[in-house]
Amino acid sequence: MGFLNNKYVRVLTGVLLLQAAAFYAIAMRAENMPEARPLSLFPSELGGWRMLQDVKTEQAVLDILKADDTLNRVYASPSRTVAAYLFIAYFKTQRYGQAPHSPKNCLPGSGWEPVESGTQSIDVPGRPAPIVTNRYVVAHGDEKSVVLYWYQSRNRIIASEYSAKIWLVADAIRYHRSDSSLVKIVVPVRNNDADSATQAGVAFIQALFPSLLKQLPS
Repeated sequence: MGFLNNKYVRVLTGVLLLQAAAFYAIAMRAENMPEARPLSLFPSELGGWRMLQDVKTEQAVLDILKADDTLNRVYASPSRTVAAYLFIAYFKTQRYGQAPHSPKNCLPGSGWEPVESGTQSIDVPGRPAPIVTNRYVVAHGDEKSVVLYWYQSRNRIIASEYSAKIWLVADAIRYHRSDSSLVKIVVPVRNNDADSATQAGVAFIQALFPSLLKQLPS
């Protein structure tokens, strides 16, 4: 039974227990599912960043995600020199097992391997304190990208998957809600300059954040 002393096993066990507690809390009463505007109505221009392409998400990906709505777009910076890939998956309930999939688990499955990981603090409009997102540098052969992502529910920005589960239980008990969103931004790295790609991703998040708060349920 020594494997039970493994840190990752303990964390996974804790996550599963939190998930079970949330499902129990939700199942015991009627769930409040807030109205959500279709993600297709998300602005095509965000503080000078303009949509280049509205990408159709593959059905196989949708079948795995089981999200109620998704957005998959490419935006160009005001200078038109940087592209940012925006992906949003919205789940109106997690009562029946639907839940955001962690990009750190999905990226290796698509051939991208993390070479650097951590968090990124970002000052955004309308917030007295910076938000904190996950930051990954991933590689696929000679290609690299910076990935910034977080979980969002009730205007709460959460980087940690474990913390997201804790808040899921709290919201299920207090507000009878389990809706959540995954927001992911990917910026390709040029000339092996991950810092510049990160700065571009931060600038894009600062531009999109006010619209994101209006789009997703508060």
